Amino acid sequence: MKKRQVVDCIFSAWYPRFEHLTFPSVVLPLPGAFVSYLLADGIVLPNSDSGNRHKSSYKAHPDDDSDVDDPDWSDEDEDDDSSTHAPEFPELDAQIKQAIAHLGGKVFPKLNWSAPKDASWIAMNNSLQCTCPEDVYLLLKSSDFVTHDLTQPFDRCEDEDTEVDVQYQLVLRRWTNVHPGMEFRCFVKNDKLIAISQRHHSNFFAYISDQHDGILADIVDFYHQDIEKKFPDRSFVFDVYRKKPGKLVLVDLNPFGEVTDPLMFTWDELTSGEPLEGESSTEGE
Repeated sequence: MKKRQVVDCIFSAWYPRFEHLTFPSVVLPLPGAFVSYLLADGIVLPNSDSGNRHKSSYKAHPDDDSDVDDPDWSDEDEDDDSSTHAPEFPELDAQIKQAIAHLGGKVFPKLNWSAPKDASWIAMNNSLQCTCPEDVYLLLKSSDFVTHDLTQPFDRCEDEDTEVDVQYQLVLRRWTNVHPGMEFRCFVKNDKLIAISQRHHSNFFAYISDQHDGILADIVDFYHQDIEKKFPDRSFVFDVYRKKPGKLVLVDLNPFGEVTDPLMFTWDELTSGEPLEGESSTEGE
């Protein structure tokens, strides 16, 4: 895997080409000071440009469903010395509010590559749904996936000596209620769709087996009609959501390599050139 392949999967690199196939989104450049804030130890939410702190939906522990009050980012600590050191990003704050309003009032965030899915436990309803800047900040600040984007974006690339300048961005995507059983990860090698996995591979959805032929046909048609040879790399991974029969939505694009989760496969299987277990033909008629 080359660094160029990773760069090609930056959201803002592929979104203009496939905007008509995916969820409406807004891309905001991140100032260096905000990137430094994300990498700093501890969780201190920035002050709002209105001067009012948002009541965080933080849970003390992923398994804590008690009614104990949330840890305090509340008004009673406003006079503490620590609160005076809370960072302020008024311009970014305003841009996020404007983007959320433009996208219908609810969004889910990500950086150049990754969404903070590992931090969903800390947010309201264990979800990535955000309605204000503070929700966005809390998820980003709590996520190891986001930290990986910022510190090791080219992990496992073979051309480690190649210099690449990454401009970090915040991506806000319109919130959509997605049924997890209809999300799929698709693996393309040398312009051929070689494998499809359900996205949430640790769960069993009986209807996937019942709808196997229809799902396969829809994904194959989607690839050939909308994706094939329109992405700059010949090998890559794309995620789709089957909204209904015959209607697919592109969710994300990822590098074809070990940095991307192979889900129900292994990378040895995907790169061996041997037929995959349970493989069905994905070639057009």
